[in-house]
Amino acid sequence: MSRTESLQSEASGKDWLPGSLVSPSITPVMTPGTQTPSSFELGPKGVPVEPQPVPKALMKELPKVECVVRARIPTTQGSEIFLHLYTNNMDNKEHLAIVFGDQIRSKSLDAVRPGETEFDRMVRGAYTGRLRPGRTSSRFDDSPHSSPSLPTTSTPAPSSSSPSDAPLVRIHSECYTGETAWSARCDCGEQLDEAARLMSISPTGGAVVYLRQEGRGIGLGEKLKAYNLQDLGNDTVQANLLLRHPADARSYGMATAILMDLGLKEVRLLTNNPDKIAAVEGPGKEVVVKERVPMVPLAWRGLKGGVTGKEVGEYLKTKITQMGHLLPMPDDLQQ
Repeated sequence: MSRTESLQSEASGKDWLPGSLVSPSITPVMTPGTQTPSSFELGPKGVPVEPQPVPKALMKELPKVECVVRARIPTTQGSEIFLHLYTNNMDNKEHLAIVFGDQIRSKSLDAVRPGETEFDRMVRGAYTGRLRPGRTSSRFDDSPHSSPSLPTTSTPAPSSSSPSDAPLVRIHSECYTGETAWSARCDCGEQLDEAARLMSISPTGGAVVYLRQEGRGIGLGEKLKAYNLQDLGNDTVQANLLLRHPADARSYGMATAILMDLGLKEVRLLTNNPDKIAAVEGPGKEVVVKERVPMVPLAWRGLKGGVTGKEVGEYLKTKITQMGHLLPMPDDLQQ
């Protein structure tokens, strides 16, 4: 039996919904507005052909998110960040916001909770100023180096008069292989590092919304299968389709809800993905992207420290040619 016949038999015999080692089954398995994986037809080489895409529908209702804890993180680069951990009403994942600067605060974190003490508030990170031994109030920092009066509630970031005044924001999807396992198949780790560098030197600060949707939403187990399919000669899009997944199964309503909770209604978005702009802005334009800031690979700019190699080159080429990413391709990849 040929590969095409095998796949056709498999698709007709059962609903093909592979499990995942990371993403729980209750996570939406596709981008809103796309066709279901089971509707794919097989092309001449046995690769499922994704139907013509329909306009990507925005979520009719954004998730409800709550920041349950915030902590100060001194980084190895010398800067400090505030890590916010979020829960929500759509999945059981712990999505994150990595905040640079002290002007961006969560409204849900600062909200008073029944029966909590000042100590409880400080432990979950709902304090102003800085923690220190002996501090007793979450609302007032009486250390010699603090301001005499500090706000007791969060305030939204001020509206920007020009795009350059808006905080930088990066919506980043989890990538274990690129961020932890030193993979040169993608530039995800490089993008995360570059976003952090830019936000740490920006006068307006910024935030990385870190979404737990590994492998463009298909999970780590399926992503590793896709890597094996790539070694067999398929590109990153074909590999996903062979596994009966959309080319991109991510959604961004969670990010919109988190940005709203952080008071970030106008942002400069670090991305090459045009679909991400409309998705992040939300169904009612809850967030406005004032400017798209490109994420050009370091190696393509002639800088050191970037990811290089045949695999990452082919990965980026596929994102440009098949997924519409807004990135100028170097001459050596256009052949």
